[in-house]
Amino acid sequence: MATSLQIPSKIEVRRKILSMILPITMENVLQMSAGFVTMAMIGRISAVAVAAVGISMRITQIIWALFRGVTTGATVFVAQSYGSGNLIKLKKVIQQTLLSSIILVLILQQLLFWFAPQILNFFKGDPTLIESGIMYLRTLSWGLPFVAVIQVVAGVLQGMGNAKTPMKIALIMNVINMILSYTFIFGPLGLPAMGLRGAAVALVVAQSVAALLGIYVLFNRHGILGTVFNRSFFKLDMKQVIQVYRVGSPTAVESIFWQVSSIALTMIILDFGEVSLAAYQLGLQAESISYMPAMGFSVASTAFIGQALGAKDPQLGKRYLKEIVTGSFLITIFSASVLIFFPAFIMRLLTDQQEIIDVGIKYLFFMGLVQIPQNMAGVLNGALRGAGFTRVPMIVAGTGLWLIRIPFSYILVQFFDVGITAIWIVMCFDLVFRFILSFTLYKRKNIYEQEPVIEKMTVKSEG
Repeated sequence: MATSLQIPSKIEVRRKILSMILPITMENVLQMSAGFVTMAMIGRISAVAVAAVGISMRITQIIWALFRGVTTGATVFVAQSYGSGNLIKLKKVIQQTLLSSIILVLILQQLLFWFAPQILNFFKGDPTLIESGIMYLRTLSWGLPFVAVIQVVAGVLQGMGNAKTPMKIALIMNVINMILSYTFIFGPLGLPAMGLRGAAVALVVAQSVAALLGIYVLFNRHGILGTVFNRSFFKLDMKQVIQVYRVGSPTAVESIFWQVSSIALTMIILDFGEVSLAAYQLGLQAESISYMPAMGFSVASTAFIGQALGAKDPQLGKRYLKEIVTGSFLITIFSASVLIFFPAFIMRLLTDQQEIIDVGIKYLFFMGLVQIPQNMAGVLNGALRGAGFTRVPMIVAGTGLWLIRIPFSYILVQFFDVGITAIWIVMCFDLVFRFILSFTLYKRKNIYEQEPVIEKMTVKSEG
């Protein structure tokens, strides 16, 4: 029997949104801060070290993208099951998503470890850069199973409206990462300095702790899966797994579009030298000042729209989205202003190499100009995912990246005598275009009157 999630007053709607937005934002800020601090440490090793992290992360982020899709599928099912009060379906989705994710990521980890040289040689960079990248990638690969668990735990809890627990786990993980990064990279108090390898080891250790905490949250006697941890837990229900993966696969493809385009863009930027690539990598880290807090609003729009549809309350869904858009807009105005007016200050926090700072300043300025359309598109895409339209954000991302960003960047570099700034401008056009396309498709889709995907899948299964 469906449970009503209707909240009659605007104040109560805002309170519920804030109860989810604030922990998600804090979690993202924590991750941003830890990445910011860690990258600042790596930035003091060398430009080669920063660039090695950049090309390695392009690969690991493809696997992250795959599991982001899996998690999105689980979040949609969990949110709608939770909204409808279907706890049996809720538990089964979580159990099957977690089990299948662990099996899949163990296979991918082994492939990445053994084929790291062949993968990174694809970039055709300086031998020293490739060698450093192989070492970093192989070490980092051991953390991928933990990353998969962390993503699934966070996704299902947020789908139920519980954003505080993932935030606490993220806090512990990032504090451990920052402390161990400093210890392993620089070797204080007579300890051996491991440099770039130390950064990777620190991150893997922090991820393992976070994953164990996530498992405990799900399986302790008060956890949602505490009553289903038995022999049957290890039995795969391929029908349920396929349903979750089918809903999440467009998001996985969307994220993979991003990561593959990042690889292509990295190769284009490498034509300008390692300094430009290092500036781009540090610029991405600095840009998260704006992007990371805004991600919370996107996740919230997915969860709350999904819950509203599960409860069959379209008016509630509209209230949620209106408040989420307003909050995201206000936060973005502030964060974009930081990037536009203080880019030099931010870059100096990340590196003391002036040539990298000079290139990075221009990147941050241009990205600051387009933060509002970028983040508004994120909220709209989150709402579309919550309604089950996971293909729309995929289409938007693929169109912008592969019809604007990559081809125009390639053409400018290969056939025109341009500087790296031209690439930053192309990226701005891409982000504005994708916002316009997202808004247009959102207006065309009647997301508030959609049949929940849990009901669609049930009908198909019974049929």
